Amino acid sequence: MSEEHRKLIGIPDDHQLVYTRSKSEQRKGRDTDFDYYDELDAQGNLVAQYEVKESMSIYPPFGTTKSFTKL
Repeated sequence: MSEEHRKLIGIPDDHQLVYTRSKSEQRKGRDTDFDYYDELDAQGNLVAQYEVKESMSIYPPFGTTKSFTKL
């Protein structure tokens, strides 16, 4: 689990972010990685699920964007 992704999503300190799977795709000049996470509360109950998207241009200047979606 990436600490960077935890900060991006902004979950409470007493919750866990559990990595579940990933996928990658290339289209329209971008290389995009998708990571999926479950957010668990302090008691281990599922609170939410997230998709974190990191996209980078395959052409200069190689700009990168990061975002997340609550599923």
